[in-house]
Amino acid sequence: MKTLLPLVLLAAFLSTAALPARAAQPDVMSVKQITLELARDIAMASVDACRQEGYNISAVVLDRAGNVQVAMRDTLAARHTLEIAERKAGMTIMSGIDSGEFRAARGDIRPELNHIDGLIVMEGGLPIRAAGSLIGAVGVSGAPGGDKDAACASAALKKVEERLEFAM
Repeated sequence: MKTLLPLVLLAAFLSTAALPARAAQPDVMSVKQITLELARDIAMASVDACRQEGYNISAVVLDRAGNVQVAMRDTLAARHTLEIAERKAGMTIMSGIDSGEFRAARGDIRPELNHIDGLIVMEGGLPIRAAGSLIGAVGVSGAPGGDKDAACASAALKKVEERLEFAM
């Protein structure tokens, strides 16, 4: 019992010492969230951009938490492209940057990350930012190369650029 008392006193002191830091934190936070309509438009614009190049792809838009908001598979796109597109977008949510940039910068951990559910270190995932905040990511898969997947995603984001820049 004697050895327990100092531990209890230390724990009480540490918890009260941290109170001012906790008090400064809000109990409720406002966050920007991508809407279904914007996610749908980005996914469809990705599909359209790749169709113009003759590619059948899948496009997946994730929200800021990594949840699927929209998933589209073009008529002739292979079924596995949906999962790959989602995992590319997942890598972008995890890293906060273009999945191709992450791949180039972190080849040292690429094999390990490819074994984590929901992630794949491949080019073709781009962040979706609104007024400076990360609100989601788009992943594209099915074109002959990640650079072409990324180009379709980029074209889609350019199409909705004004909506993203002036989002409140």
